[in-house]
Amino acid sequence: MCLVKRTPTQPDLSALVAIAKQHLHLDTLETRKSDSLDFHDHAVWCIRAALEAAFMAGSAHERAKRASRRTQEPR
Repeated sequence: MCLVKRTPTQPDLSALVAIAKQHLHLDTLETRKSDSLDFHDHAVWCIRAALEAAFMAGSAHERAKRASRRTQEPR
């Protein structure tokens, strides 16, 4: 069973939707209360590509946050 422990912020959600569309060919990540719309079959290499893309997006976001903090620190 999949459990989401936090609600993503809007930028996070936008990135996840873009990854889902690109790698998994999903139109939305919203629950539509229909088995035919909410459950999909995907090749493991597509799932892996989506997970790698999500990891890379998260890493890039954290690097950007750190760089932003460094440029805002008083010298």
